[in-house]
Amino acid sequence: MASVTSLSDNVQQHLASALSATLPEAAGADPLLRRSDRADFQANGILALAKKAKANPRELATQVVSQVVTGDELIKDVEVSGPGFLNITIADRAITGNLAARYADETGRLGVPTAAQPGTTVIDYAQPNVAKEMHVGHLRSAVIGDSVVQLLEFTGENVVRRHHIGDWGTQFGMLIQYLDEHPHELDHKETHVTGEEAMSNLDRLYKAARKLFDSDEEFKTRARRRVVDLQAGDSHTLATWQKFVDESKIYFFSVFEKLDMEIRDPDIVGESGYNDMLAETCRLLEESGVAVRSEGALCVFFDDIKGPDGNPVPLIVQKSDGGYGYAATDLSAIRDRVFNLKANTLLYVVDARQALHFKMVFETARRAGWLNEDVTAFQLAFGTVLGKDGKPFKTREGETVRLVDLLDEAIDRASAVVREKAQDLSEEEIAERGAQVGIGAVKYADLSTSANRDYKFDLDQMVSLNGDTSVYLQYAYARIQSILRKAGETRPAAHPELELAEAERALGLHVDAFAETVTEAAAEYAPHKLTAYLYQLASLYTSFYDKCPVLKAETPAQVENRLFLCDITARTLHQGMALLGIRTPEKL
Repeated sequence: MASVTSLSDNVQQHLASALSATLPEAAGADPLLRRSDRADFQANGILALAKKAKANPRELATQVVSQVVTGDELIKDVEVSGPGFLNITIADRAITGNLAARYADETGRLGVPTAAQPGTTVIDYAQPNVAKEMHVGHLRSAVIGDSVVQLLEFTGENVVRRHHIGDWGTQFGMLIQYLDEHPHELDHKETHVTGEEAMSNLDRLYKAARKLFDSDEEFKTRARRRVVDLQAGDSHTLATWQKFVDESKIYFFSVFEKLDMEIRDPDIVGESGYNDMLAETCRLLEESGVAVRSEGALCVFFDDIKGPDGNPVPLIVQKSDGGYGYAATDLSAIRDRVFNLKANTLLYVVDARQALHFKMVFETARRAGWLNEDVTAFQLAFGTVLGKDGKPFKTREGETVRLVDLLDEAIDRASAVVREKAQDLSEEEIAERGAQVGIGAVKYADLSTSANRDYKFDLDQMVSLNGDTSVYLQYAYARIQSILRKAGETRPAAHPELELAEAERALGLHVDAFAETVTEAAAEYAPHKLTAYLYQLASLYTSFYDKCPVLKAETPAQVENRLFLCDITARTLHQGMALLGIRTPEKL
């Protein structure tokens, strides 16, 4: 089915043609339509046009109004207010009719359009490190990245996911050498290994290797030789290194599964994935003059980036000892994404503290001609997760918080809330719902803050049934499902001929704005715009539920129409929450 034109787009088109009929030179002008508390919509664009045409804005507005067709089809009434604003009231029939068209969409997309000319976006998110525990800092990249992937895919973009895991570097010399000298440290007794076991294996080995490295000079020398072997691609060294990667993946996948997030193995392309491109990246940069040798290192300099001493701070692509830093890997990844994956947009969901690094990397890639008008790179920078005290989140002992502990605690808290409210749920169902509510609460708290802001991690607030939380939205959805079950044989059906109560109109107009909200959130990589929309949707539904009896409405037609309003609200909540990566249980 084709997409449904939203009411605001329809009104926009009507006003635009009335404007150009009144003032031919205003063809293509924007009426500046927005939702209003004085009417359904207000158009403010006439003020600027009148100024330009040196006309009286109120008179021009009155002329425009005379060109607008009013009645039952779309615009019920339009009046001039103030200095030349237009207040527009939509016909009830148009509201119900538009929602009915969305409801009839067999694809389940609720009439949301897809991009006319989709591009290809490579999104780099969820980047844990091999042989290291994931902590709270890894949460935002994964949660924000996953939601942006869902939004972009839903609106028709071709999306390539990339998980740039930290799987290379000097620390592996120490680990590989230790495992070679203690070959059974990563052996598995059982065929099925949990993520926790895999992590504790790695953690134990890492601590033992570190202790030896710090206390035994001969081991330290052997470990450093292994780094050289690793970088030279020695097959035995690579095979040992692979054991660390495989063990870490068991752990990563268990954490992402707990986060209810699909991470696919082919999308994991770590730092090591670009090794064979590094030398060529350096050669291309040096030959084109983008990078120059300075004290033996290959550097890129920038006029506007200087250190505290006033000297320029370069991007070091290759160190003086011949080793490669992050910049060489990141620049090689850009070449791969642009020339092999044919990306138009490169999106990096990375901590805001990396902003300077990415600014330098992107500028270098632009100078090299890898990024240009047709290919853009963007860092979707996110802020820090803070504790209740407003400082970076740490345990009482001052350690960084393990991600798994955090998620488990959220699930425990949520399970307690579900158990308290549950009437007819089995223990198994309570556990399943508890996980869906707990993980949903963590994701929603993260996504409802604009990504670049810090946010406080407060589990009490997150699993609260009141306020702007995912639990509030999940309960609204479950309440609707309960009403639909109670309706029995009575099916939801739209009745455009019925007059709507105020709470029905407000809900209907908001449901109809779902498509433009999704389009905007995808275009701006802004999941928080979708969370704000969904919270308002649940609030408007609560108000409708309080004021408009559904199953005890006055006539059978009104019962069906209100059930229809309930059902399309539920479908919108369900689809919107799915785009945030959050489940909507049928019963709570």
